[in-house]
Amino acid sequence: MLGWGGIARLCLANAAIGALAALPVNLFNRLMTVELALPALLPGLLVALHYGVQLTRPVWGHRSDAKGGRTPFILGGMVVVGLGVIAVAWGIAVAESSTSVALAIWVAAYIAIGLGIGAAGTSFLALLATASPDARKGAAATLAWLMLIAGAIAASVGAGIALDPYSTSRLLVVVPSVVLVALLITGLAVWRVERRCGPAPLPEEAALRPALAATWADPAARAFTGFVFLSILAFYLSELVLEPFAGHVHGLTPDASTRLSGGKDGAALMGMIAAGALSTFGIGSLRGWAVAGCVISAMGLIALGAGLPLMPATVTLGLGNGLFVVGAIGSMMRLAAARAGATGTRMGVFGAAQAVAAGLAGLIATGTLDLARLAMPDASAYALVFGIEAILFLWAAIVALRLLSPATAPAPAPLVHPGE
Repeated sequence: MLGWGGIARLCLANAAIGALAALPVNLFNRLMTVELALPALLPGLLVALHYGVQLTRPVWGHRSDAKGGRTPFILGGMVVVGLGVIAVAWGIAVAESSTSVALAIWVAAYIAIGLGIGAAGTSFLALLATASPDARKGAAATLAWLMLIAGAIAASVGAGIALDPYSTSRLLVVVPSVVLVALLITGLAVWRVERRCGPAPLPEEAALRPALAATWADPAARAFTGFVFLSILAFYLSELVLEPFAGHVHGLTPDASTRLSGGKDGAALMGMIAAGALSTFGIGSLRGWAVAGCVISAMGLIALGAGLPLMPATVTLGLGNGLFVVGAIGSMMRLAAARAGATGTRMGVFGAAQAVAAGLAGLIATGTLDLARLAMPDASAYALVFGIEAILFLWAAIVALRLLSPATAPAPAPLVHPGE
């Protein structure tokens, strides 16, 4: 088992994953939709493709269970993600002369991104769940997602600053630099971690299909998988439309809209920190954070659609997202680690549900937006998408109230300084 210092260092891998995962849904989506003037459905389909590929998450989780080691899957997955991200940037440059060639590059690149995130992300969470003492799992989950958001902020804000003024030649320098930094951080994060923790318990079922059947036979795991699908569908619905919304409705430049996404992620970071601080005084539970996060997120979306000031509404949305993450992911880690030898498989099943929901969210949001913009002004079209997402968040809050009882979802342990 890891101490606080080891947990904090391992969670740097999630910061690296967050940094690379932020570029396809924020920066690249904005450049395709606004600068290249392509339909919003195109990046929506590409992001759906990379989420669809992540249906392989149970495979990666079970393989890391069977091999008794997660590190090779984390490192190898990150290399594949990095290559895919660089290829997307190259495709954006190619699109200025040939959209068809760029499309072929993007399809291959987003497949690579999906495979890499599936392997690295599932294996990281499985390693964190097995390497963290039970009393620290809630705090470890919170810290992991703090790092994920911090990585996304660093990549979004850093890339936005470096891309001012924007040009494709500058893009082809900035993106590989972000990838290189992420790979170095990942290597540092996982260095000798598994050697300290010892080998992971081998799964009872050596084959994938029986292992998946055993996971699905658990009523708690099955019900939670349904909650993950609904809540993540709500969580990701605005992911692909926020930056185009800032450009189309508010006239923000690429660097400004990228910083707006960074501000949303920063608010999510503060929400997670607030949940950890309140837990120190015994305030709140995983169910409470999930419900509050859903409701506050809905309030932020309603404000965006109503035309209220952009930054306060975006910050409200981010704050709600942060509280939601604490409740949902803390519960996920506890359920995944409940059965020795099956942590990776369970995490893969939850991750697959998340990937399907996120992919559908992108398609629903971008498809609805393109159709709505044909019949109504841009502001009204975006308001329709935000309104649908607010309804889904409120629905998820009701499900969380019924599913995540205090007895099965205890409050996360308080965040402790890594040196303690």
